[in-house]
Amino acid sequence: MRKFMVVLDDSRECLNAMRYATLRAAHTGAGVVILSVIPPEEFRHWAGVADLMRAEARERIEAHFEVFAKWMRDKHGVQPELVIREGEAVAEVLAQLREDPRIGILVLGAGSDKSGPGPLVTHLSRHSASLPCPLTIVPGEMSKERLESIT
Repeated sequence: MRKFMVVLDDSRECLNAMRYATLRAAHTGAGVVILSVIPPEEFRHWAGVADLMRAEARERIEAHFEVFAKWMRDKHGVQPELVIREGEAVAEVLAQLREDPRIGILVLGAGSDKSGPGPLVTHLSRHSASLPCPLTIVPGEMSKERLESIT
């Protein structure tokens, strides 16, 4: 089964990427992989504190994931898969794409504030020629209704 991969983070544009991937998966019989990356700077403390912070980060991610997963299952019949990795976001996204050959499309949401579309979108779109799959960038300001009409 082909899968769409979406990166779960705290950005607003993540919501549109999640919607797009879910709707496309539902319409095409594909799956959805939700990747969340825990940055390494969160663990530059003593070992005991770092372990506690890592566990808390995983709990936050799992709770955030469950909100999306329930919506995907209940509204669209899509059973998402959660992958949590630790490291630099770009490197971990690329590693996940290389490790899972069933991922057919990477879906990212583009931010619309003054700082630009976001570091993942900026980096991965610049290097899109060497990605192992197509990259779909979903505008962060696109309405839910428009997303539904184009998927």
